[in-house]
Amino acid sequence: MKASDLLVKCLEEEGIEYIFGVPGEENADFMMSLEQSKTIQFILTRHEQGAAFMAEIYGRLTGNPAGCLGTLGPGATNLITGVADSNMDRSPMLVLTGQGSTDRLHKESHQIMDVVSMLKPVTKWAVTILNPNTIPEIVRKAVRLARTEKPGAVHIELPEDVASMETSKVPMTPRRFRRSVPDSKIVNEAFEMLKKAKRPVIIAGNGCIRKRASKQLRAFCEKTGIGVASTFMAKGCVDMDADYCLYTVGLGSKDRISIAIDDADLVITLGFDMVEYHPQLWNPNADKTILHADFLPAEIDEHYHPETELIGDLAHTLWMLNELIDAESLPEYDLALQRQCRQDMADDFAEYKDDETMDSIRPQKAIWDARLVMGPNDILLSDVGAHKMWIARHYQCHEPNTCLIPNGFCSMGFALPGAIAAGIVYPERRILAIAGDAGFLMNVQEMETAVRIGSNIVVMVWEDHEYGLIAWKQETHFGRHTELSFGNPDWTLLAKAFGWNGHYVRNSIDLASTLESAFNEKGPSLVVIPIDYRENPLLTKKLGEISCPI
Repeated sequence: MKASDLLVKCLEEEGIEYIFGVPGEENADFMMSLEQSKTIQFILTRHEQGAAFMAEIYGRLTGNPAGCLGTLGPGATNLITGVADSNMDRSPMLVLTGQGSTDRLHKESHQIMDVVSMLKPVTKWAVTILNPNTIPEIVRKAVRLARTEKPGAVHIELPEDVASMETSKVPMTPRRFRRSVPDSKIVNEAFEMLKKAKRPVIIAGNGCIRKRASKQLRAFCEKTGIGVASTFMAKGCVDMDADYCLYTVGLGSKDRISIAIDDADLVITLGFDMVEYHPQLWNPNADKTILHADFLPAEIDEHYHPETELIGDLAHTLWMLNELIDAESLPEYDLALQRQCRQDMADDFAEYKDDETMDSIRPQKAIWDARLVMGPNDILLSDVGAHKMWIARHYQCHEPNTCLIPNGFCSMGFALPGAIAAGIVYPERRILAIAGDAGFLMNVQEMETAVRIGSNIVVMVWEDHEYGLIAWKQETHFGRHTELSFGNPDWTLLAKAFGWNGHYVRNSIDLASTLESAFNEKGPSLVVIPIDYRENPLLTKKLGEISCPI
């Protein structure tokens, strides 16, 4: 068979279901081979960046990689932002690019650039197929690497002349391996730390949203009562209604939950990614006693120097601790301050739930109403901007992977294509994307993709006519901001032009009912609100006044 046929058959053998992308001339053989596949669906997107974000969200929600495809040169460079976002946010992904013939890669030639070298810094592995007989090994290695903790992106490049070569090789059969677990001696050492602690607290990171890890974490907290503060990407690792849920940490400023971390004599980090919430923010004096449990050893940092590290499968680690707790009970902890922090935060969430402001809508109200119309398993996706800070702080979850926030690479333009992918994975759930007017327009072309494939998603745009997060940060640091304002389209006409349902909601009292109506409409719906970002400096002031009572 042709090399391109073999590549497709190898992807089929790995259980790849979707490839999102924009093909080019150099992908021609591969696309013809892909068209014959009975199990892989190709979804044409309007920009390669959108394809990468779609593949990222598919990977986040399923744990299995999808493909994102671009041609050589500009097609490949258009992929890189979404690829980097997926890799840093720990989402498995296969990046598939075409390339010119190998007889012209050594010299100046039309659209030729070293794509593999470009993608190496933002992938776990990047490789060119130079011999068609190596395809089975390359695909098997690529998928294994993409799925292995910490998951991420892997790149495979197929030059056009290699794609058409003949080969007699066949796909390799995938064989899964069981992840290693920590030694019982080190688990016993960690258990002794738990016995000596009086005010322990948990910081749960991205690794805790794996289903088995979340289940064991909840069991651990039910037994111990220890409070869990999750990073932005770990939302839902414990139920928001549980007494031990301390909501979310990760803002640059001290927040109410930071008081519980300040008060703790033992900080237990579980599946923690430093890229989300730098330890200097919660351990400024580098004096905290830290117990690290994760799939990989701790990153070296002077503010993150754990006394004990439990390295291995996180779910199994927690299971081992749970078994020890069942055999030998732990002491009663002093968690009164944690409970007070939780209550203070809950009061903040509800502050404007009945707000009836006209002509603009507060962020707190917009998020309260979003939570109101979303079920426990429905999925909210946040773009990047000022709205992300409000969602991270105020939108809480019942289940893992029901609030998807890019918080490693933090790329704008994520929410719309991500919502399309979420709708593909879970067509029966409500999918709500929240974006600023800046971030939404960065991948606005995917509105056509949503209509073409029959997405039933809702996108809520917070309109403030500027790059609001940058304005917020500049004002905080300098007392003013540079020129950051811009114009916007007529949103209802934009929706109509793309075949979407369109709504512009001016008054707070109408938002919840409009969102409910949008979810009951056929096809994708756009809901735009004039956001009241006068609340931004007020939140900065509130956080600046929070101090630890100890």
